[in-house]
Amino acid sequence: MFSQILKATLETLYMLLLSGFLATVFGIPLGVGLYLCSRSRRLKTLYALLDLLVNIFRSIPFIILVLLLIPVTKNVMGTIIGPNAAIFNLTIAAIPFMARLSENSFNAVPSGIVDSSNSMGLNKWQMVTKVLIPETLPDQIGNITVLLINLVTYTAIAGAVGAGGLGQLAINYGYYRFQWDVVLYAVIVLVAISQLLQFTGGKLAKGLRK
Repeated sequence: MFSQILKATLETLYMLLLSGFLATVFGIPLGVGLYLCSRSRRLKTLYALLDLLVNIFRSIPFIILVLLLIPVTKNVMGTIIGPNAAIFNLTIAAIPFMARLSENSFNAVPSGIVDSSNSMGLNKWQMVTKVLIPETLPDQIGNITVLLINLVTYTAIAGAVGAGGLGQLAINYGYYRFQWDVVLYAVIVLVAISQLLQFTGGKLAKGLRK
């Protein structure tokens, strides 16, 4: 069983890290867009639309979202099973989550700092790169940590629909074969991954706040 658990663990880490990276790459810019649109009178309608879409995708349970995305996943990835298909679903689910966390962090930047930046004549790009991102970097590290821990849970859920990883291992051996020791191993590994992420993310965020 060791080889099976190792293979499932590596699949879980592959899905977790790649989907987390993609969700961060696309989610933070979307959070920036939400923040800037909310600050512009001309873009209130666009903000309302983006805000609605983010809320809708965040409200759909992950397992339901996977089922809804089956036609899209098939066309984009060429398959609906396996880690690569799961990464597509995980990324789609995680981007709105990361975007909302990022927007909340940007909203927490003191208005005095934003007003001072505007009075200095900074354009939008400079505002984002020189003010918003640096000011919220520790919070963004925390946001990424929360995102990855949530994705650990999602990867386990994805195992129910053939994604592979520890979730599928637990279902195949625990549910179908009643080998509960395998389920226990899978839970221990998933908890260990979550704890490692929490510890690492907490250390990095704390270091940046000093």
